[in-house]
Amino acid sequence: MKTSGINFRHLYFFRVVAAEGSVTRAAERLGLAIQTVSAQLSALEQSVGKSLLTQQGRRLVPTEAGRVALTYAEQIFELGDRMQEALAETDAGKTRLTVGISDSLPKLIAYRLLQAALHMDLKVKLVCVEREFETLLADLALHKLDVVLTDRSVRASASLRVFSHLLGESEMMLFGSPALARRHGRQFPQSLNGAPLLLPTRNNALRGRIDKWLLEQDVRPDVVGEFEDNAMLNTFGRDGLGMFFAPAGLENDIKAQFGAVPVGAASGLSEQFYAISSERRIKHPAVEAILEAQSGLFD
Repeated sequence: MKTSGINFRHLYFFRVVAAEGSVTRAAERLGLAIQTVSAQLSALEQSVGKSLLTQQGRRLVPTEAGRVALTYAEQIFELGDRMQEALAETDAGKTRLTVGISDSLPKLIAYRLLQAALHMDLKVKLVCVEREFETLLADLALHKLDVVLTDRSVRASASLRVFSHLLGESEMMLFGSPALARRHGRQFPQSLNGAPLLLPTRNNALRGRIDKWLLEQDVRPDVVGEFEDNAMLNTFGRDGLGMFFAPAGLENDIKAQFGAVPVGAASGLSEQFYAISSERRIKHPAVEAILEAQSGLFD
């Protein structure tokens, strides 16, 4: 049966009943009569032509159709909450920028990229979410995010309409504690044979390029740790557990934040940084500012 428009009040009541597991408890939460909530729920089921809830023991639980409906209901009301927040922020002369940051992206790079958005004439309320790359793409497709900052590109497809915008590229450098730098800085990179190294895990876009670079240099370091989270990797590097690769343009920041110094330049090894959007053309003014400020950012 084809629906002719969903009553969102009915949908909201369904969401509450599903959460409470009972029409009685839902009515108490909503401050309404049980008959009112029950009638609204029946009206929704009639409009979609499917049963959305079924009795399981002492609780009402979603049917298969109900689980699908509930997934969309959660998205609808989350977007509604975001709309209200955005409208309130326009009264204060602000625009909201919700950014997904891949857990593999160096946090210092993310900070630099976002600076352009914070120095606009237009006031920006920044909301940052850090998750795994695939989770961020799903949130972007559902319009929970305005943009994703990451270290890899992604191809658009029929099931995933997202677009990659190259922000910049940086040559890589090996960093380590002063003691490790003194020990392994001479005759670099041959000095890396047996040297303690901290690397990203193999699902990281940079890891394959690092392995290839080490193979080309004909060196076999001692990989003492692998990390999904870049900040955790750098923290262990600060404590002297091993040396780690980072963009050369962050040399001063890495020294200030982690007390690590350059061991050697990894000539031929580089890392790319991307903004992933849900549309081919960026429309959010703060995201446009990030793209426009990319020139010279990683020098």
